[in-house]
Amino acid sequence: MQRRSRWIVSVLIVAALSLAACGGSTSADEETSAPAVLEQIEGSDLMRITLTEEAASRLDIQTATVQEGQAADGSTQQTTIPYAAVLYEPDGVTFTYTSPEPLVFVRQPITVDRIDGDLAFLTDGPPTGTAVVVVGAAELYGTELGIDQ
Repeated sequence: MQRRSRWIVSVLIVAALSLAACGGSTSADEETSAPAVLEQIEGSDLMRITLTEEAASRLDIQTATVQEGQAADGSTQQTTIPYAAVLYEPDGVTFTYTSPEPLVFVRQPITVDRIDGDLAFLTDGPPTGTAVVVVGAAELYGTELGIDQ
């Protein structure tokens, strides 16, 4: 009986040590390099999201530029973005993520006049030439809201 007890205790010790090893250790670099850093933009309720290159790659972040398109009446030009760049808050407010510099993203409110195919025609939004996120924007929103934590 004692022999069996020793065997069980030995198995339990080995199992406990194995599980402790599974927890692994992290290097100092892994602890200090978060995939995303959020910074409050002074004077607003918006956040500036800065991703690591690896995080942007994993999210497959892709951007397009704000363009000018023909307004519905055909007489004027109107700002357009890909419809994929349009996001909706739960209350229906629309926004997009701009990328003012590589790996940096900022939510910007927009006003959509109409959707025509793959284009959203805006009455208010970022200026022509601004980079907007067309792939990975929902993940940026989740990051901004802290859903990933």
